[in-house]
Amino acid sequence: MVHGLPVWCCKALIYDDISEFAAALPPMRAIAGLDLGTKTIGVAVSDGMRSVGTPLETVKRRKFGLDAEALLVILSKRDIAGLVLGLPRNMDGSEGPRCQSTRAFARNFAALWDRPIGFWDERLSTVAAERALLEADTTRKRRAEVIDHVAASYILQGALDRLRHIEAGA
Repeated sequence: MVHGLPVWCCKALIYDDISEFAAALPPMRAIAGLDLGTKTIGVAVSDGMRSVGTPLETVKRRKFGLDAEALLVILSKRDIAGLVLGLPRNMDGSEGPRCQSTRAFARNFAALWDRPIGFWDERLSTVAAERALLEADTTRKRRAEVIDHVAASYILQGALDRLRHIEAGA
């Protein structure tokens, strides 16, 4: 508690540990997941019970300020309580330039948004999204349009599943 208010409502914090991120979230509120690409940002949202991650939209990247403004509109319209960013680790688990870019985005965005931000290992999320779209017999053109926010939903769903385990004490 800070000034009689829960910690989550007083300042934005960035969490590497998903358990700490879970503890910072208010109960029964939706969260969002982002797949940060160099040209686009895939956005997915959960339901209020945090059981299902649903692809929402893809934001074309321009400059950070414009990207952040577009995201803030989406997040505020849906009263999103927390944000999960896909962290693109290398296959050996190490972090390269793309992870550094994602962490920088989180730091910059945290200055504009007063809710918890967490990271989720996104290795193979785009591969899984592509496979699911292929199995659904999606056209190449349509796959290109939706791949980023479908990948964001895979990132978000992984985090949601882990959050559910944490809440169950597992």
